[in-house]
Amino acid sequence: MTSLDRWTVHTPMSDPGQHARAIAVLPDEVGPLAGIVQGLLVHSSWLGDYGLDASKLGPSARKTLPIAERLADIMQRDDRPLAQARPADRRSVGTCRDFALMLCAFLRSKGVPARVRCGFASYFSTEWEDHWICEYRDGGTGEWRLADAQIDSMLRRRKHIEFDAVDMPRSAFLMAGEAWLTCRRGEAEPASFGHGGTTGLWFVKINVLRDHLVLNDRETSEWDRWREAPQASRQVPPDELAWLDDLAARPDQSRVARKPDWLA
Repeated sequence: MTSLDRWTVHTPMSDPGQHARAIAVLPDEVGPLAGIVQGLLVHSSWLGDYGLDASKLGPSARKTLPIAERLADIMQRDDRPLAQARPADRRSVGTCRDFALMLCAFLRSKGVPARVRCGFASYFSTEWEDHWICEYRDGGTGEWRLADAQIDSMLRRRKHIEFDAVDMPRSAFLMAGEAWLTCRRGEAEPASFGHGGTTGLWFVKINVLRDHLVLNDRETSEWDRWREAPQASRQVPPDELAWLDDLAARPDQSRVARKPDWLA
């Protein structure tokens, strides 16, 4: 298997299982596939913008599901072919990682090398917001490109997004390792990176670990439980800096088995 072939092989999270045939009849191009994803999912943080009642949101809505389970939930809500967009109230509720994972699964099913990436987006606020996107290989140019299947017409209007969502400029999204090294070089304030009120170098570390793990075929991990960490442990020990510098510079290195310290 070549280095590119490995990104066409499904992981347990991206494997569509019995829904493979339903994906096989979908278009092959990334743009139409991203549009199909938007007609199947709705983001848990934006329910009100789609006319839905956020107060009825269950705790599982923020849990990233394997694609086989996610598609089963979608079909249970509305059993029409996947290419037919569902009304918002009949879509499956998830997060940005679900959008990225579904697009990745569709592309892999089409033989296109693709992977989920963890980092920070610049287009949701004036600072860098924790986010997940899909990175895929362009067969024509041989380049890796970025795609955010979550960017639909509503988000374009609300956030004034003008770039191509399936060929995003690298300046719009920083991989977690890039964010870490940018902070370490003093080129950006760590406090400008984070998730809501949780910001700083400690959270950038969380995403460095998560992006490293996703490049080792683990789209979810114990590092997703960062909200459980007590405030006292939300710091980066000085003796971890050199190790994290290396991990940030080479996120695709062999998997580092590191357990979150608050779970040790």
